[in-house]
Amino acid sequence: MDAAGAAPTVVVHPAVGRFEDVATVLGARPGVGACWCMSYRDSRVSNDDRPELMRRLCESEPGPGVLAYVDGAAAGWCSIAPRSSYRRLLRSRTIPVLDERDAWVAVCFVVRAGYRRRGLMHTLLDGAVAHAAAHGAEVVEGYPVDVGDGTRVHPVAGYVGTTELFAAHGFERVAETAAHSDGRLRWVMRRELDPLAEVSPGGR
Repeated sequence: MDAAGAAPTVVVHPAVGRFEDVATVLGARPGVGACWCMSYRDSRVSNDDRPELMRRLCESEPGPGVLAYVDGAAAGWCSIAPRSSYRRLLRSRTIPVLDERDAWVAVCFVVRAGYRRRGLMHTLLDGAVAHAAAHGAEVVEGYPVDVGDGTRVHPVAGYVGTTELFAAHGFERVAETAAHSDGRLRWVMRRELDPLAEVSPGGR
């Protein structure tokens, strides 16, 4: 809450038309080497070319993801897009493809310093699912790390989310992967969607 005791206003918007806000959340600047959330999309793209590719992705629907805003300030990011747009997933030997549907996949979460520990990853995942549903997705997937032992995940590894996070939003464990983060097993977690139904927060 702010100094007056009022709860902050938190909203999620698609990244279309919001390239500068994406750059702000990712902490990236043109001319400076950074991921620009291209590791899954196409790691072959050079550091110099990544900003322009992200800019192009933000120029048209469905865009590359969603942004969370706290009192109007860009505070968080979730990369959500069809699996077919992620070259790394199409070629992956560690993350299985479960069926022929082009599942939408939430592969990355980023929350800016100063906005962490506010539950924004939950807000982002809700917004990502709603965004996928609005574009006709039948199923949404994530590949989070298993937190069954209750210990904290290192922040560097936590960008993929946790099984606990996804379970809280209506996702179910459907398959183990051969991938690991922070030495922990990652799971395929899925949430089936009805494109004609309104998506409720948390899948509840």
